[in-house]
Amino acid sequence: MKAQFLTLLFLASGIVISCNNDDNSNTINIESTLIAKDNLFGNGSEGLSKQNMVITDQSIWDELITKMNTTNNESSNFSEVDIDFSEYLIIAIFDEIKTNGGHSLELNIFSNTENIIVKITDLAPQGNATTVMTQPYHIVKIPKTNLPIVFE
Repeated sequence: MKAQFLTLLFLASGIVISCNNDDNSNTINIESTLIAKDNLFGNGSEGLSKQNMVITDQSIWDELITKMNTTNNESSNFSEVDIDFSEYLIIAIFDEIKTNGGHSLELNIFSNTENIIVKITDLAPQGNATTVMTQPYHIVKIPKTNLPIVFE
């Protein structure tokens, strides 16, 4: 009798856990291609404040590259600069200027039936970090979509 009760309790627990009504249960990861993930070192001379950008055309993309190249030739490290905007769009995330090195951004991009969601995680350095002004950024391309893009 005790073994039957424990079996029944175990099965009931499994059913309750599998009935999770989490909003992420119907999500699909979006394939992205890394363009660049690094830090700007111009102490703000690039004119890029903390922001999340969705770039859908060549002129805005060219303008961003020009700004990023103000102090250093950042675009020389990009995996690609020629984007087919009829097929793709660019997501560019810029963090605030940091007073030390070692910071970076991670992106998790997924969709549900209503939105593309970009979850941004700011990774801080562990232990000692260099004392230098940095501005982390992360740039990816994803397939073009008509769904709204939401940043978290």
